[in-house]
Amino acid sequence: MFTFQYYIRFFCFIIPGFFVLQNVLAQPVPGIEENISFLVTFGINAPADWGDDDHCSVFFFSLPAKHIKPFYIRIFDPNVSGKHDEQKGTFDTRTRFAVYGGTGAFSNESSQGTNPEKGFDTGVLLMEKTFDNSDKYDDKWYTLGPFNPKEGERLTRAESDLNYFKIIVQGISGDDGNLYKMYYSDYPDKNQTVEGGASFTFEYTFRMKPGMAHLYPFIDNTVLRIRQQNFDFDDDGYVRLVSVSRKSEMAQISRDGEWGRSDHLIYEAERNFCMDIQVVSLVQRRNNNVVFSIHNQYGEALPFLNIPIGIERIENYIRIRKNR
Repeated sequence: MFTFQYYIRFFCFIIPGFFVLQNVLAQPVPGIEENISFLVTFGINAPADWGDDDHCSVFFFSLPAKHIKPFYIRIFDPNVSGKHDEQKGTFDTRTRFAVYGGTGAFSNESSQGTNPEKGFDTGVLLMEKTFDNSDKYDDKWYTLGPFNPKEGERLTRAESDLNYFKIIVQGISGDDGNLYKMYYSDYPDKNQTVEGGASFTFEYTFRMKPGMAHLYPFIDNTVLRIRQQNFDFDDDGYVRLVSVSRKSEMAQISRDGEWGRSDHLIYEAERNFCMDIQVVSLVQRRNNNVVFSIHNQYGEALPFLNIPIGIERIENYIRIRKNR
């Protein structure tokens, strides 16, 4: 797996000659630029072909070690019933949200994979909350916290000094789909960005909607080729790769309950930037959930950033913003 030193560097490093704003990285998950309506986690008893291959999602949040103000993790519609969630029979699903800090929360290799393997929940459990089919939080925000930044896993290198937190979302019973969003905030009762904060994940499970979604994997300077893979796309449109030197390259999509994979060489100019994975949905399906991940030539998962580094989406294309 990639070592944590690299991730520390890419969150804090401003690429010479290019415009990168550290203090606008992340906060809402999914990010606004991604154009994704909801994250999805199904109950443990749901078959995979409903669009969730492992009933688990893992997210990371980092912030500068010098940040001392407590922060909060706000969850929109965390319950499993009502307006947004996907019902299968009677709503009987419980979803657990758990926040980890301390040693191993991020640096443990199992945390940086795409499956809930042994050790993926390494770290100190700081807080957890399980939601059921109660309508108390339907279409509403629930706040976890406060969290002391010093409770995170502190990882220090010459280029950076950051604290990392891990959020694990698991469907622990039932078979319904929990659709939700998150926001890392300075306040418990409103969404206010945490200065210098950054969020990322190594696998995305989300609800498709008509139009174009954007996923932003970071391509580091050791990547020679990537394998994109998606699960349960249902032939609902197409996927293409766009970058600073790649106008448009089509990627393999998957059918119902299957994986689709394709390999793509990486050009020199694409390294140390994010790529734009454009996920285009053409079919007006009510419930279509999909899983995405990107791996390098060694099979190591690459991180999806909520806001890209070094590139900006302008309508349907990518351009570089140079310093002025």
